[in-house]
Amino acid sequence: MRYTKHYSSPTELLTILQDRGLDCSDIDDAESILRSVGYYRLSGYLYPFLKVPKSEHRYKSGSTLGSAVSLYEFDREFRQLVFDQIERIEVAVRSTITNIVCAETGDVFWMTNPSRFAHSDKYNKTLALIDKEIQTSREDFILHFKQSYDDPYPPSWMIAEIIPLGTLTRLYENIASNQIRKKIARYFGLTVPVFVSWMTIVTLTRNSCCHHARLWNRSLSLRALTMTRPLRPWVDNNVQQGRVFFTLCILKHFVDIIRPNNTFKQRLVALLSKYHMVDTSAMGFVKNWQSQPLWKE
Repeated sequence: MRYTKHYSSPTELLTILQDRGLDCSDIDDAESILRSVGYYRLSGYLYPFLKVPKSEHRYKSGSTLGSAVSLYEFDREFRQLVFDQIERIEVAVRSTITNIVCAETGDVFWMTNPSRFAHSDKYNKTLALIDKEIQTSREDFILHFKQSYDDPYPPSWMIAEIIPLGTLTRLYENIASNQIRKKIARYFGLTVPVFVSWMTIVTLTRNSCCHHARLWNRSLSLRALTMTRPLRPWVDNNVQQGRVFFTLCILKHFVDIIRPNNTFKQRLVALLSKYHMVDTSAMGFVKNWQSQPLWKE
């Protein structure tokens, strides 16, 4: 089947939305919104307002363009809040992995030392990614190293700053020493498999934030592992994996270790209060979520 839809201007799209039952009168310049945000991006925020069956593209009575725009604005601020937590996690994970492996092995070049890794085939693929990052990096510290030293690779703490988070997670997973992997995971109150699983979720969420993708009600097909006997306060088993709230719980676990006096919960509560129309159940929030052990003050 070939794609046959043709381009429609913002004016034409506005007419289509109105014909489908959407009230656009609550936005002063609706066409401007369609131009600046884009109909395709905005359609993800219009979707919850469609009648069932949604394939008929008819909007529920009382649905307004302003409601969809408010949902879009909520998601934009929500992504900013989430990314702020991920930034703290990413910096801490990069530093912790580098510090612990260097201290345990005495090898400042461990990231590019094949003997430090369990599976050579996996390592060779990762090393190719490292090579690419070093070759293309314009970071001052990488350029300075190339100009000043004859070593084929920079020390691991430099490489840790330029490789993607997913690449760092794969390096960690392939470290030959189980003792070192356990020590890193324990620092974050986790087992090795759970640490790898949660870092994968953090990376996927980070990428969504970086690409300004819809986040608030997104479902992940990847199911995270959980601790059978949590070492720190956690949540009940009725919290659904794959939903955004579960991701928030993962972030909360990390930031509570990294910065115990963080304001993540307070900022989240304030954001949900500001956009009180948001259906938190669509995000996977459970009733009385603030009473869960992880989220208690």
